[in-house]
Amino acid sequence: MRNAAVGKFWAIFFTAVAVLAVAVCVVAPDYGWWFPGDGRAHSTLGQKIDDLFYLILVIVAVTFIGVNAALGYILWHGASLPSDKKALFSHGSHALEVIWTIVPAGILLFIALYQMDVWAQYRIKNFYPKTMEPVAEVTARQFEWRIRYPARGKKLMPTPQPDDVYTVNDLRVPTGHPVSISLRSDDVQHSFFVPELRVKQDAVPGLVIPVWWEMTDIGSFELVCAELCGWGHYKMKARVVAMSDEDFEAWKSQAAQEQFYDGVSTKDGELVSQSEQE
Repeated sequence: MRNAAVGKFWAIFFTAVAVLAVAVCVVAPDYGWWFPGDGRAHSTLGQKIDDLFYLILVIVAVTFIGVNAALGYILWHGASLPSDKKALFSHGSHALEVIWTIVPAGILLFIALYQMDVWAQYRIKNFYPKTMEPVAEVTARQFEWRIRYPARGKKLMPTPQPDDVYTVNDLRVPTGHPVSISLRSDDVQHSFFVPELRVKQDAVPGLVIPVWWEMTDIGSFELVCAELCGWGHYKMKARVVAMSDEDFEAWKSQAAQEQFYDGVSTKDGELVSQSEQE
């Protein structure tokens, strides 16, 4: 009787753990335990990545619930057997071995084929949007992000230009249409990661890697380095600020004025010193 009670305890215990795990997953989004930020992807590509995530989550959840239900039943049934009845012993089933080999292989093949379209849009240049232009060059270095923008109305050139605009840890992009950046590394390998956009790309020394996305919302989103790059790795925090096209161009003009301001203004064609301006 004691062995039966122990067996039923473990049957209830493992079933309760499985139920608790499912319940936590169900309530996780309401408590902010799910995706970063507000839980939504703020880019069109990120929304497609989330769809893939939920597809895999459903497959895993069904498998998890089925396996744990079978485990709980087997433990309870085994504990309920009379003490004088022997358990059934089997050397295995060839048919079952074939089934639980083919079914997971088929599921994995389905996932691999289903995600190819999203993967191609994200990683293969031939599938990138044709009309977008790089808005900035982002250079990762120990331990910051240096950003170079072309002057207003100009295209980003491969090499720095005299009228380029620079910022540190502050990447501004327009919304409503695809944009891209040219990603570089100045020293070691880093990783450009914006969790709320679902955008992640390694920055590899010696390579210029295009990274694209399309913002769906105006706002500020955290940019971090996802590759352990040295003692100051934790300090590589920045932000991606999404703005309307008009605000983006206005900000770029303002940033250029501040960057190239030499402390001297003119009034009626004559120089005015900083002290006189004050």
